Amino acid sequence: MTARTLLLVDDDPAILRGLKWSFDDCEVHTASDRESALAQVKAHRPAVVTLDLGLPPAPDDAVEGLRTLAEILALAPETKVIVVTGNEERAHAVRAIALGAYDFYQKPIDGHVLSLIVKRAFNVSDLEAENRRLQQARDPSFQGIVTGSDAMLALCRTVEKVAPTDIGVLLLGESGTGKELFARALHNLSPRRRAPFVAINCAAIPENLLESELFGHERGAFTGAVRQVKGKIELAQKGTLFLDEIGDMPMSLQVKLLRFLQERVIERVGGREQIAVDVRIVCATHQDLEANIHSGAFREDLFYRIGEMALTIPPLRDRDDDCILLARHLIDKFSADHGRRKLQLGPDAIAALRHHRWMGNVRELENRIKRAVILADGQSITAPNMGLSVPGGEVAEVSATLQQARDEAERKALSSALALSAGNLSAAAKILGVSRPTIYSLLKQHNVNLPS
Repeated sequence: MTARTLLLVDDDPAILRGLKWSFDDCEVHTASDRESALAQVKAHRPAVVTLDLGLPPAPDDAVEGLRTLAEILALAPETKVIVVTGNEERAHAVRAIALGAYDFYQKPIDGHVLSLIVKRAFNVSDLEAENRRLQQARDPSFQGIVTGSDAMLALCRTVEKVAPTDIGVLLLGESGTGKELFARALHNLSPRRRAPFVAINCAAIPENLLESELFGHERGAFTGAVRQVKGKIELAQKGTLFLDEIGDMPMSLQVKLLRFLQERVIERVGGREQIAVDVRIVCATHQDLEANIHSGAFREDLFYRIGEMALTIPPLRDRDDDCILLARHLIDKFSADHGRRKLQLGPDAIAALRHHRWMGNVRELENRIKRAVILADGQSITAPNMGLSVPGGEVAEVSATLQQARDEAERKALSSALALSAGNLSAAAKILGVSRPTIYSLLKQHNVNLPS
């Protein structure tokens, strides 16, 4: 397996040496100023960069670091940049996030905690790269499906296995979960891919017109039928017919559809000729068809005919952090559509995305992101841009929790180093890979006493 590429940018050689040791499983490159950092980005295209904002010629100011951040993202927009700041420089960190930084970490540096943040950044980068690969593939069978969820990935693998067969597939899931995308994937991965994919929404067409839409009609079959018209079933010859919202199909048409599935012949409305049609049927519904069977609204024999393989698409709220991956994908899409520079999700936007219940699923997310791209000021999307609110103090609580975890990790590491070195500060500094002044700062910050 190819090692992940990481760039460390800091003007302190001792810190760079210590961090390189922490990331021995990566291909690590280092830089000490803006020019060398940009050169390394051009040469190695690192997936993740850690960037100290205090760079020469003004290491006590964040101006050069923020400029470096902006130029790195201009060169490599997909790179995850983790900015490193001092304890009193939270405003610089917030500004860096607004410019597009992936995350921030406050000094003093703990190699173990920082490695966890870097590992998470690599994981996000890997997921985004895989989704870009799928989207850009020459024949993208799963076009439009963006996911890192284990449940969704398992569903994609099942679709790959089922697609080459002619087994009847019933797609179940809430409205807006992407049932038509999976129906198209079943078609694209099947031997029928070169024939038509025809979709019809059974709930969107009045009952008196649905029969003609499905089966076609002969001239003079009813008032206004001035010519012969082929139905959707015939138009899908050799291909795939997708019947969306099959649960809304009237009982009279359920009987006629069942007859077609059994005999594979149709008669147009007003006609007598039996027409053989070779077509695969894929159905979808958000309804509970078994409950509809018990209430008499859906035929049990049709249910078993169309649902030889039932696949359930999980709602967006049950798909881990897919709302974040999808949001970033949609931001890129709508930014290009509206001629805007690439936008980033602000911390409050990420918290709001994770908290929202997404009852409208991906369709709702798409609408909110399109709105946000239009309304956003600057380069950062906020929760209000999406019409969402963050529960009181959630962003602050997340930051506090992360800081508490970092503080606890630092405190444990410091105590262990002091115990191993029998209180010798120089030896403890070596163990931790930090300078002696940093040890004094940690002792004061965490109120740790030297071992007696």
